Amino acid sequence: MPVRINLPPATRILLISLLALSFLYNVARWRQLDLSTGGASTTTSPIVPYLTLVPSRFFYYPWTLLTATFVEQNIFTVLLNAATLFYGGKYLERAWGSREFGKFILVVSLIPNALTVPIYLLWAAVTGSQLRGYAFLFSHGNCTTSCAMPTDDSTSLSLTQICGGVSLQASFLVAFKQLVPEHTVTILKGLVKVRVKHFPALFLLLNTISGVVFGTDTAAILAWLGLLTSWSYLRFHKRQPDFTGTSTNGLGIKGDASETFTFASFFPDAIQPPIAFVADKIYAALVAMRICTPFSAEDIASSNEHALARGQAGLPSLLNNGRGGGGYRGMGKREEAERRRALALKALDQRLQAAAANKTQPSGSSQATGGPSPATAPTVSTGQNMLGETNYTPDNA
Repeated sequence: MPVRINLPPATRILLISLLALSFLYNVARWRQLDLSTGGASTTTSPIVPYLTLVPSRFFYYPWTLLTATFVEQNIFTVLLNAATLFYGGKYLERAWGSREFGKFILVVSLIPNALTVPIYLLWAAVTGSQLRGYAFLFSHGNCTTSCAMPTDDSTSLSLTQICGGVSLQASFLVAFKQLVPEHTVTILKGLVKVRVKHFPALFLLLNTISGVVFGTDTAAILAWLGLLTSWSYLRFHKRQPDFTGTSTNGLGIKGDASETFTFASFFPDAIQPPIAFVADKIYAALVAMRICTPFSAEDIASSNEHALARGQAGLPSLLNNGRGGGGYRGMGKREEAERRRALALKALDQRLQAAAANKTQPSGSSQATGGPSPATAPTVSTGQNMLGETNYTPDNA
């Protein structure tokens, strides 16, 4: 009986794109090596600017802002990114729906790549390598086929090939952190336990160290940009289905103001205060420039309730130790339920205190309906803890 793999449509398209574009890239690279060296070995790395993102060439190939995310240069990274899309994409698409999942993929693919281009061009201008890069740009800009990178241009930052799914991997970890922040992943039959909320910080740490030690600066930059982009989108823009009935417009809840999704909550408790301080200053500046709207107390309470009402199906079976791990999964779910219950009690207590405070004011008609009055409109101080601070400390299970 043939094995049937049931994949949602968007995840299937992404996997096919990854395999096809990676195959085409490597074929084009091998052909360039054969044409330029006659099959001899060389340390010069050919570029394929119509598939990968090259900072000094992307004006001629703007579609590479998207295709570069699905181009991998070797079989190991192809397998890694394919596993990410297979398990992570399947889980997120079923949780959000194909349309919302597709929007998320576009955002976390385009924006990090688009931000990487000026970073490398500025970096090249500062270090002086832009002379070689721009000379290559203007002398080869009208080529219809890609050319192997000259030996004396091999260090040009503006000719760096940007490709790979690092930003996707970072964004998937952020999405898991939003959906199941306190879920504990057990590895090796419980010998290693890691909470989902710690995975993004570990991913950033490993890529940052690798960028400094091994020179994989592109992966480090994409990891940071992927995390910041996906968190900003999920935090402030993505609409979520309302499981609690607190929204009044029928469009669901915009963003996620819950205490389990602050920026500082991505990092260990010991370093959260300084991160929260810096994040609050940045948030205050964005609010002052009217780029961000501060969260109100009602937004925070609704998002906390929404976080509690999310499905508790957990992570894909690969991460749950599907065989022989039933006891550990049950323990993880019980621990997560206790933490969610504590958050629910805290949110309920906040709402009761707000209701009691409203009753003590004689002319509080606007507050009774849940809308802020002009004198008490939400300010930065109302949502100042939303970027990086939470008073909830999980138990040491």
